[in-house]
Amino acid sequence: MAKAPKYNPAEFDKVRVLIIDDQPIVRERVAHLINSEADMTVCGETDNSGTAFQITSAQRPDLIITGLSLKDSHGLEFIKDLHAHCPGLLVLVFSMYDESLYAERAIRAGAAGFASKHRPTKELLQAIRRVLNGELYLSERVTAHAIRRFFGRPSLSSGSQLEQLSDRELEVFELIGQGRSSRQIAATLRLDIKTIETYRSRIKVKLKLTTAVELALHAQQSLQHDTSNLASRSSAEHKRAPPTKTRF
Repeated sequence: MAKAPKYNPAEFDKVRVLIIDDQPIVRERVAHLINSEADMTVCGETDNSGTAFQITSAQRPDLIITGLSLKDSHGLEFIKDLHAHCPGLLVLVFSMYDESLYAERAIRAGAAGFASKHRPTKELLQAIRRVLNGELYLSERVTAHAIRRFFGRPSLSSGSQLEQLSDRELEVFELIGQGRSSRQIAATLRLDIKTIETYRSRIKVKLKLTTAVELALHAQQSLQHDTSNLASRSSAEHKRAPPTKTRF
């Protein structure tokens, strides 16, 4: 699904933002947040990387806000491809996945920042402003984690075991957690099935798992942990919100 608004001369001087996320409600709410700003406008939205490249070519956005779970690829691979084809284009990741595990990977892939869906909505706008100002945006938690890694101190992150996985292995692990078969994962990542099976074997070794069932269960539990945290945060924000206002 894709949407590109018609050209409006009044919006010519505004910062143009493309939104990519596999959840329509997320795209809608982020679009509302951006369009509420006097100097920003949404120039398109989609749920997949293929259409994102088409919109990027046609609309020339100044900033792309993307999730990591896309309809036709993984966000990390999309960012790498985008960085290779449009190296000057700013990318901000907005994801529910563990920021201590994915944020540094996103930055290495070419993103300019990582904003977590688990954090208050106002922080997304802060992240957008920081990135547009030429700064790198990471939460205080991720920054502290990166500093500990730099100085060789033990990580306190719950995702430290998964940090052993390469980007590709982590992508496969995530898709396993979504209940996808090797054939489906191969189609999503544009790889052959034998390659996916090799990744599955490597993941089991690194995570000290012995069977496919253990791998699937571990991946599902990891995904459910991120999803439940997001649901709890959203519920808490909703309870705090004034009844006369709509909040994201």
